[in-house]
Amino acid sequence: VQLQASGGGLVQVGGSLRLSCAASGRTRSGLSNYTLAWFRQALGKERDFVAAITSDGGGTGYSNAVSGRVTISRDNTKNTVSLQMHSLKPEDTVVYYCAAPDRNLLISSEAAHYYYWGQGTEVTVSS
Repeated sequence: VQLQASGGGLVQVGGSLRLSCAASGRTRSGLSNYTLAWFRQALGKERDFVAAITSDGGGTGYSNAVSGRVTISRDNTKNTVSLQMHSLKPEDTVVYYCAAPDRNLLISSEAAHYYYWGQGTEVTVSS
């Protein structure tokens, strides 16, 4: 399974950005049956949970740091997961990673529960 994240870039404080992650490859039952998530990581720090969405898109979870400013969504027909971010702050300046588990999983904020990772896309919020 390969995850390809895109959409990062430079944005001003208070601006918006949409990250996307395309999944390809094979799993036992297809990625549409798996929870997908976004994490983020600053240089020298641990990878932090941002948001996750259940396989059918009916359940979502967000970290306190982004709750109310971020919306996660998915399109199972295209095997993509997106992260729409609003009201961006300088502390949102980090690398964002999409992730998928190797088994069926409910919403989890633990990085250790995810097996497949994208290469990361960098977001820079300038003041």
